[in-house]
Amino acid sequence: MSNNLYVVATEARSGKSAIILGVMEMLLRKIDRVGFFRPIISDTKDQDHDINLVSSYFDLRIPYDKMYGFTGTEAGNLVSLGKQAEMIEGIINKYNQLSDGSDFVLCEGTDFMSSAAAFEFDINAEISKNLSCPVLLVTNAHKKSTDDIVRSVEVALKSLSGKKCHTIATIINRTEPKDGETIIKLLKEKDLTGEQLLYAMPDEPSLGNPTVGEIAKLLGADVLYGEEQLNRHVHNFTIAAMQLHNFLTRIEYGSLIITPGDRADVIVACLAAVLSASEQNISGIVLTGGLKPEKPIWDLIKGFPLMVPILSVKENTFPTATNVNKIHAIISPDDDRKITQALAVFEKSVDTKQLEERVVTTHTTIITPKMFEYELLQRARANKQHVVLPEGGDERILRAAETLLYREVVDITLLGNEDLVCGKIAQLGLRMSLANIINPLKSELFEEYVQTYFNLRKHKGITEEYARDMMRGVNCFATMMVYKGRADAMVSGAVHSTAETIRPALQIIKTKPGFSIVSSVLLMCLEDRVLVYGDCAINADPNAGQLAEIALSSAQTAKTFGIDPVVAMLSYSTGESGKGADVDKVREATRIAKENARESFPGLKIEGPIQYDAAVDSAVAKAKLPESDVAGKATTFIFPDLNTGNNTYKAVQRSAGAVAIGPILQGLKYPVNDLSRGCTVPDIVNTVAITAIQAQSEKGLL
Repeated sequence: MSNNLYVVATEARSGKSAIILGVMEMLLRKIDRVGFFRPIISDTKDQDHDINLVSSYFDLRIPYDKMYGFTGTEAGNLVSLGKQAEMIEGIINKYNQLSDGSDFVLCEGTDFMSSAAAFEFDINAEISKNLSCPVLLVTNAHKKSTDDIVRSVEVALKSLSGKKCHTIATIINRTEPKDGETIIKLLKEKDLTGEQLLYAMPDEPSLGNPTVGEIAKLLGADVLYGEEQLNRHVHNFTIAAMQLHNFLTRIEYGSLIITPGDRADVIVACLAAVLSASEQNISGIVLTGGLKPEKPIWDLIKGFPLMVPILSVKENTFPTATNVNKIHAIISPDDDRKITQALAVFEKSVDTKQLEERVVTTHTTIITPKMFEYELLQRARANKQHVVLPEGGDERILRAAETLLYREVVDITLLGNEDLVCGKIAQLGLRMSLANIINPLKSELFEEYVQTYFNLRKHKGITEEYARDMMRGVNCFATMMVYKGRADAMVSGAVHSTAETIRPALQIIKTKPGFSIVSSVLLMCLEDRVLVYGDCAINADPNAGQLAEIALSSAQTAKTFGIDPVVAMLSYSTGESGKGADVDKVREATRIAKENARESFPGLKIEGPIQYDAAVDSAVAKAKLPESDVAGKATTFIFPDLNTGNNTYKAVQRSAGAVAIGPILQGLKYPVNDLSRGCTVPDIVNTVAITAIQAQSEKGLL
């Protein structure tokens, strides 16, 4: 079941406010708590119009600042500074705060008020994907040919599809009544929309016309008369700067008359036209130049019953007319007529039961790298663990530690010379008052740890002096902190080799009961999903039994991080098609893994030997293993040896632009993870969060 929907338009003034009203009413018929969220709002002195409209009309009772992510200026500044990822993360954060108290969240995209419409559309696509929202596309048909409309929809849908967005419906809004069916037919003939829903909403002129009240507000006008009539709709405007006999012929239904404030003849003629059965009824009068009627005229005006609104502005006639021409209609929260009309058009044009079913039953499986990284931090923060970082003198470690502490993801202990570490922190301008810094050589725990290490390793013939030398190493000291329960986990490797990081863990912490080896996985964050690769870092050439153990460990790790484990045991052949020692090893490993999974991991789906393309591509899967529950659906990939795994993950990382998180070690009693010596600050942040989640899992806190 879906719990969100993202409504995005192809351009400005597409009428999506009316569609938002219709969708919101549709949702509230079935769902109790529906939230409304706009990732980016236009810069305005007042509150965002659509947030105000939806919140007021549907009485959402959600604080205004909870219903949007950034203003246009804030978002633009972040993007211009190369911080688009930070902007997306901020939007995800605000969205999640709102969704925590909602059963469903309706999201509305930007208003396309900037000059870069294509850029805005791409931003909307990126946001919808990162919020894992199915998309309802709104395209504007007003004053366009059918060919132009079809082309616009085609470009938009291809763009959304290319960005891995899941579009469930398209509404072509503001069509000519006679063109709606033709447009839908043309789109279906082009096979552009697949199984998504298509609707055409005819243009409702009254929704596109501003009210006199809206014009008064935007012009900053004084309302001289007829305040109770400000909800009249303005269909056009006429400048009265000519003789009356010429002016009267230009009055149309719903005209807004713009005239200098000293034209008493025009004012009187307009009032007479309102009362006349032979003249079209105007919507209002705007008096320009800051001039107002003299007392005799004013007394006459007040003597007329139920007159149209009369406004006064300081600007001259021509600038006023120019400003009025720029005004486009909105649906005000207190304009019940417009809201009723909008809902009526929506209900007549859209099969709400059909759309409701599609919205509620659609579940998008998109997981972007940013979504996954954000989820890691949230899960780690939910039950804070204590992580020791032995490489306290490294700048990347310190910057990552500041981020982790500032965001309250974990508690941190840094190892190193206190004076040097504190000096480096000050030099970098970091704020890390909450970090605990320990110099192993001066620690009161040092001798205790030396004795513990000696007792653990004396059967290997080591001396106490050797144990003391080993404990001077930061990795060994940090590992002992984890073993003794003074930290929950350790992360190292920014300046140490994998062997230097893992060896103390194997000597002190050792493997879990039932595990014979320590192995690793990488979390490969592709554009729209996260895959698990194992083992790409530790075991050079595991035998069949070890490979089976790696498969079950990797499946458990996948489950720990919210990935449904569907395991593919990879080889250069699929099924029974290949022969040879390497294929036989994978075939035997698959048999052992399936047998062991019956008891330790019931229901786990495992297939092997299988080639990578058959494991991920549904078309290839149908040809090679049509009856398999794994082929075409695999999420967890077990490589037959280190050579294959390491090269494959690096090829995918560099060629597909995937974010590789890890390696994540598995099989140890307590979590220890190894960083690459080329790691970045975000790599360290992610690895620490992962390690903390592993610690939570070991304690049964997930």
